[in-house]
Amino acid sequence: MNFFSRIFSKPDPVLAADLSVIGVDMHSHFIPGIDDGAKTMQDSLQLLRGMQEFGYRKVITTPHVMSDFFRNTPEIILGGLDNVRKAAAEEGLNIEIDAAAEYYDDFELDKKIDQEKLLTFGGNYLLFEVSYLNEPQNISSLIFRLITSGYKPVLAHPERYPFWYRRLEMFEEIREKGVLLQLNINSLTGHYSPEAKKVAEHLIDKNMVDFLGSDCHHAGHQQLMQRAIKTKALHKLLGSGTLRNSQL
Repeated sequence: MNFFSRIFSKPDPVLAADLSVIGVDMHSHFIPGIDDGAKTMQDSLQLLRGMQEFGYRKVITTPHVMSDFFRNTPEIILGGLDNVRKAAAEEGLNIEIDAAAEYYDDFELDKKIDQEKLLTFGGNYLLFEVSYLNEPQNISSLIFRLITSGYKPVLAHPERYPFWYRRLEMFEEIREKGVLLQLNINSLTGHYSPEAKKVAEHLIDKNMVDFLGSDCHHAGHQQLMQRAIKTKALHKLLGSGTLRNSQL
């Protein structure tokens, strides 16, 4: 290839990754009408059909539990799960559907740890998130309480918390405390921000990603996933051997 050919040639296309390699998505919002995800059962079915087409054999959907906005209980979530399963069976969808929750770090989560059995997935993994605006001052105590209560904490989308962008060592500190990290697949497209994309790629480079989640709320997120599966970073993550999705 001569000098001008190298300059003007198009980069090699990246083949679409096969998400059936991991098989299980463990972060989504598919139960209709209970959070900011699917609004109707038709939305749920459309999203489940899309996940099946991506190659997933199972989804563990995780509605928000937030004291100020989404006051979901295990009864609400599991009742909604039953309805989604019935509708999916009637539609002939061939995908396993389970549910846990995405717990927000607020004043009620402390009480819930003591007063109820929190919804988990896999080997007692518990998905939680923190504020996007303010660094949590209680994260060490929260982690300690979850672990001593028998849970295995999983921090949702760590790449989306701006207060840690200039302190990347925090991710190592959190993992050393016993927390696993869940990356959003669409962070690799720059959808949330260019900074979130850079942090996501950093976590992949450092082999610090334990779970890959879609965090899918609507059809637009699945359209973005079509771009995400063609990123080199995702190919690297799928080949890293760090992901635990397939064990769920």
